[in-house]
Amino acid sequence: MSSISTSTTSGQSRISQSRKSQSSQPQGSPPQRNRRRVEPIFYFFLVPSLILFTLAITIPGIIGIFFSFTDSIGIGDWEFIGLTNYIAIFSDPAILQSYLFTFGFSIVTVIAVNVIAFLLAVGLTSRIRMKSALRTIFVIPMVVSGIIIAYVFNFLFSNALPAAGAAAGIPWLESSLLANPDLAWIAIVLVTAWQAVPGALLIYIAGLVAVPGDVYEAAEIDGASKLQQLLKITLPLVAGYVVINIILGFKGFLNAYDIIVGLTNGGPGTSTRSIAMTVIAGFNGGDYAYQMANATIFFVVAILISLLQLSLTRGRNAL
Repeated sequence: MSSISTSTTSGQSRISQSRKSQSSQPQGSPPQRNRRRVEPIFYFFLVPSLILFTLAITIPGIIGIFFSFTDSIGIGDWEFIGLTNYIAIFSDPAILQSYLFTFGFSIVTVIAVNVIAFLLAVGLTSRIRMKSALRTIFVIPMVVSGIIIAYVFNFLFSNALPAAGAAAGIPWLESSLLANPDLAWIAIVLVTAWQAVPGALLIYIAGLVAVPGDVYEAAEIDGASKLQQLLKITLPLVAGYVVINIILGFKGFLNAYDIIVGLTNGGPGTSTRSIAMTVIAGFNGGDYAYQMANATIFFVVAILISLLQLSLTRGRNAL
């Protein structure tokens, strides 16, 4: 009885103390919260990175946007001309062609990369031999420079495949795809996908490994076939990883440059010239302000695409 009365007394004293502390706070003021102290080491890593990002990206970007409203060629004197560059861009067929090619190439490549990577991931996570060795082999293209890959495939498309087509008597293979303005984009898609598949493959493997095996065992007991398990179980459970690969892939392919330079250099003519190639070619050709306006428009388009992707994925548990 004495212990019960002691505990009751101590409990009442704690309640009275809490009430006194609450009454001491002014009415209408928000409740005080314990704020966690930020460790100085976080600022040690954040501030240098923030300074470098500001000096290397933010300030040059702001300066470039300012010069897009001028007639500057990159050096020398310049005059403010307002929206003249922006108005001219929307009537420039070369600029419009670069946008059409870039977005078409990005969409086709995203589809090809994700389909191939997903099927390979399903195969490399199944019960097969030498899974680790095969995974290593498929990841090799990701660690090779894009320009080196482009030059190697340029030789194959320009020399090896035409020679093989002539020896085999295949007329359509005797000429290089890179010399055909209607088919050169196919070669670019193939080479870009060949390099991009390993990155998407690793993400899909991580997603497939995270799927619990009990789900498949229950599906087999219910008599579901492998195709039904793939469509009804695997795809819904890794949908978040599909979204991640689509977002990362599309943003990366919009900035395509090195592989296109190594394969076609924007040719034949300007049929495979991307937006990045158009901007850089303008910088080298004295159209600094004009192409800076083009880069600004492309930046705004990329921001709008990012906002659209965020709105589509907001509120969903991606992983």
